[in-house]
This record gives sequence, C-alpha cells and structure tokens, in this order.
Amino acid sequence: MPERLILVAEVAGAFGVKGEVRLTAWVADPKSLLAYSPLLDGAGRPAISLTSGRVHKGGLVTRVREVETREAAQALRGLKLYVERAALPATDDDEYYLADLIGLAAVSPDGAPLGRVKSVADFGAGDLLEIDPADGAPAWWAPFSRDVVTDVDPAAGRVVIVRPTEV
Repeated sequence: MPERLILVAEVAGAFGVKGEVRLTAWVADPKSLLAYSPLLDGAGRPAISLTSGRVHKGGLVTRVREVETREAAQALRGLKLYVERAALPATDDDEYYLADLIGLAAVSPDGAPLGRVKSVADFGAGDLLEIDPADGAPAWWAPFSRDVVTDVDPAAGRVVIVRPTEV
C-alpha cells in the first residue's frame, strides 16, 4: 500500500434493495467522504465514485457510480477505502492527523529512544499509541493523554512520552 494513503471508510454492505451502499466512516463527518470521490483501494487505484449520500447511524448511505444492484453493493462488503494524505485539509499548528503519528520516533523526556509509534487505536477508553521498541522487546501501549504524551512534533519526527510505570 502506498505510504501516503489514509484509511477513511470501509464498505459495510448493501442498504435497501436499490443498490445503495453502506459505508462505515472513519472520519469526523461521514458526509465529507463525498468530497474525496473517487475513493481509492489499498493500492491507490480508484475503487468507487460516490455520487450522493446521507448520514445514517454514524456512517454514510451512498449511491456509487459503479453499483446498480443490491448484489453488486453487497459484493463490495469489506472493501477498505482510502484517500491521498495530500487531499485532506491542512491542520492548525496544534493539530495533526492520528495517521501522521504512525512511524514517529518515541523518545523519553530526556531524549532516550523508546521505539517508534506502530499504530494508534481506540478500544473504547481513548486513543492509545502502540510503541514498537527498537531493541526487539514486546510492543507496549501508551495512553494518548497530555500526562503521558507530553509533546507531539510530526515535523521533527518524534513524540515525547513519559512511560507509565504500571503495566
């Protein structure tokens, strides 16, 4: 998968009997997906073109140019949809996309290397950074809070983490 693709949605299946497609949206405003059409597959190729849509239960129910039947919509189930990172709106000085954190060096407050940010996840209690230590030790999770992650500097390629003492 090209590095600069950001996962924004996944096809959840068909909606109704007229060929509409249900998308699970990984963006704050599901309707914003319409502005990024066509959405891309994991290889960066155009996958589907959204022509219209409406927010439904936190996702998007949409018409797709390439889909005319319920069966065709259902066949897309599980398709992950991406946009180019460059297509996303610019962030303010103190803002960043969570996807931009992946790959950043994780360092302690004194600058000692802790590893790299492997992933960002939310299991229901808030965002967590998965840290992959350079020394081959098992990965560990850091709560993404101001107490633990004291500085985020994507331009410098690092996050400063006060490693929790409890496991």
